[in-house]
Amino acid sequence: MTQLTHPPFAPKVLQTLQSLGIRTQADIRSRGATGTFLLLKAAGLTVTRSTLWQLAAAMRNAGAHDLEPSEKNALLEAVRLHPPVAVFPPASEMEFFMRQALAQAKQSAAAGEIPVGAVAVKNGEIIAAAHNTCISSCNIGRHAEISVLEAAGRTLQNYRLDGCDIYITLEPCSMCAGALIQARVARVVYGAREPKTGAAGSVVDLFGNIRLNRRTAIAGGVLADECGALLQQFFHARRQTRPTQ
Repeated sequence: MTQLTHPPFAPKVLQTLQSLGIRTQADIRSRGATGTFLLLKAAGLTVTRSTLWQLAAAMRNAGAHDLEPSEKNALLEAVRLHPPVAVFPPASEMEFFMRQALAQAKQSAAAGEIPVGAVAVKNGEIIAAAHNTCISSCNIGRHAEISVLEAAGRTLQNYRLDGCDIYITLEPCSMCAGALIQARVARVVYGAREPKTGAAGSVVDLFGNIRLNRRTAIAGGVLADECGALLQQFFHARRQTRPTQ
């Protein structure tokens, strides 16, 4: 593996890349030049177009001067169209908060509701927690995400949840994805994918839709097996209790 060096990267760029776990050409390739560029910005580094050229050139072991004008224009357009990027917490921290969301989901299951739970986090502290209550409330809007946004808004006395993270055991649907975007949540972390209704890439990707107010970065797959198993167990038990005809 070819290690990244100075030159061509400026010392601060190289230091930030290393802090993000990006140390080789292969690391850049795995994220793409535009994704890596936006990650540097999300980390608080002031970067210029030349950094983008250097990242793209490093992917193919070339120099920035080798890029054609058309390639540079394509990179700039890719940056414009790229889904939001954020620096997410360490895996151990995300797993901790996802376990709190799982505890909420288990409350749903115990009440006969589809087991989905969510927590809202700000500055490393849980400020709200909720789970699905659609059946008991006779309200399709009582998804865990909608309820946790409402509870967090009451806590902060603001419907805009700038700087907040939302952890959800299941990939949000289009209704919930829209609410998360409208609330200006900074980061969404979900557990299991939802192949039938997921709006974070499984069916549609509202978070990456350039026509919407794109502010919310998303990461999935945190404790995915545990989150998915809880849903599978719930639906299996429900099928077992259905009367036979």
